Amino acid sequence: MNPLPDAVRLLDPRGQPPTVRLSLAPRPDGLALAAGGVLFYDNTKMDVGSYGLIFPRLKAGLQSRGIARFHDYRETIRGKSDSDIKALAKKFRDFPVAGAIIGLADMGICPAMVALTIALEAAGIPTVCLTAGPGSKLAVAYAHYRAGALCLVPFDIYQATGAHAVTALADACVDRVLAMLTRNGGALAALARIDYAVDDEAVAADGLVPLADCADGEEFNRVYACFERLHIGDGLPCVPPTVSRYEAMSAYCPFDPSEVILRDIGPSGAAATVRDALVAALMAGCKPEFVPIVLAALRAIAKPQYGLSQAVTTSFAGGHFVLASGPLAAEAGMHGGQGCLGPGFRANATIGRAINLLLLNVCRAVPGHADLACLSSPAEYSYCMAEDAALTSWLPMNVEQYDKSATCVMVMKAESPHSVLDLVSGSAAHLLETIIDCCTTLGSNNAYLPGSLVVVLNPDHARVLVAGGYDKQRLRVEIHDGARVATARLAGRGLGGISPREPAAAYQRVTRGPEDVIIVVGGGKGGHSAIILPWALHSDPVFEAVRLPDGNFAKTLAEFCAAQS
Repeated sequence: MNPLPDAVRLLDPRGQPPTVRLSLAPRPDGLALAAGGVLFYDNTKMDVGSYGLIFPRLKAGLQSRGIARFHDYRETIRGKSDSDIKALAKKFRDFPVAGAIIGLADMGICPAMVALTIALEAAGIPTVCLTAGPGSKLAVAYAHYRAGALCLVPFDIYQATGAHAVTALADACVDRVLAMLTRNGGALAALARIDYAVDDEAVAADGLVPLADCADGEEFNRVYACFERLHIGDGLPCVPPTVSRYEAMSAYCPFDPSEVILRDIGPSGAAATVRDALVAALMAGCKPEFVPIVLAALRAIAKPQYGLSQAVTTSFAGGHFVLASGPLAAEAGMHGGQGCLGPGFRANATIGRAINLLLLNVCRAVPGHADLACLSSPAEYSYCMAEDAALTSWLPMNVEQYDKSATCVMVMKAESPHSVLDLVSGSAAHLLETIIDCCTTLGSNNAYLPGSLVVVLNPDHARVLVAGGYDKQRLRVEIHDGARVATARLAGRGLGGISPREPAAAYQRVTRGPEDVIIVVGGGKGGHSAIILPWALHSDPVFEAVRLPDGNFAKTLAEFCAAQS
């Protein structure tokens, strides 16, 4: 049989997820469990609503069944690295304990709680992980990819669930929890089974999609249906990633295709490589010359301060905002003028889309299955613009961060743009008051979590401010000083565990300092500017220059492409 030509062979955009099968720790019998005792690990989520009733009810139920020795431990799981989690598991092994119940895997901390459950099992401690609300689905996805089997107990509760419902659910699961800690063999396998069918077709050893003969024009709908079945893509039609298209794209990339850009991200835990980035770029519709910007954006979100491990599956309704500034962005045709945050500009649309496709396809943050987003956002399709230095006399971002020869990319996890309408203000003071008023709302993350924000000024608004004597630094200072929320209004709102309970000061600023205010001029004439508000949960914007393999700035696209090793 003749091999298919490269023009119709399809690469699998899911990359190569690791194949992991966890061996669950041997379970003690009831007497040994009673003698060794059970660890109850509270990751501080028990402070929320009526969640604090769960552990006492489980303890009461276990006591009635002869288990009365308990070890209580409380420590937040937020911000812990993989090595931190493994060290925590070793600490519990040295207690020692005969079993563990950990909770609560709720909302954004589910991945870390699943990681701790796996680490405890690997350390020889039988463990049950309690999950809640939308986090339960995400916990299942993580357990599927990273363990294969795990003892998870889901609670259909959320932060406002009443005490009666919480206690009833806790009482009802005591026997199941006890069985998970004491059964072995087939009984344990049934209790630890993970039902997750999103990726029931594994990536082929040769990296080709099973439907590899359907890339010609007449069979495009079959390719689309195949990707839909495999949960590949963002729901929109995409360019089939044939081998020949990939080779054309890789001609613009001087980096080793096997180089890892992202590690251990998302439910899959896969390592996302340069090759995966190129596949995502061509699927998104990128021209090969867009590759330098795509790679720089991905290198930016890979930095620890971006917080991608949680950002990739957060319940926050926002996208990965990409702002590019410098000669390569202009050379690639990125747009910063009229309509720059909307449709109609291929470079903007496809570069932004490529970032999200890689996270969906390789990290397997599949919406509705392995993503906590309640509503999500159009910004998760594509969220990208350029800075046009000709629109303002202020220094552009690439010069502020590096120098005029550099091309700089900033990426920030952020809400969709919040419109700033002001067609009337004739003075800088009045206009600035309008801008500051749009810098937060009680429903925005930054009312509770101070962080960075982006002010996108249209050229007319920028001229009013320049005429009023403002430069970027003065704007940063006055926006930081003025953008604040009365602390008394925040108590009892927002996100449990983060929102203030009692006013510590009369006001809370939404930025930590003037440097958190990022200012760019973009768009066309008129009275509409925009504020781009942050996620800000252990996440900061990251600036990354487009560099060659030797670390020097890439000054032209030709220079970038010519650097092939």
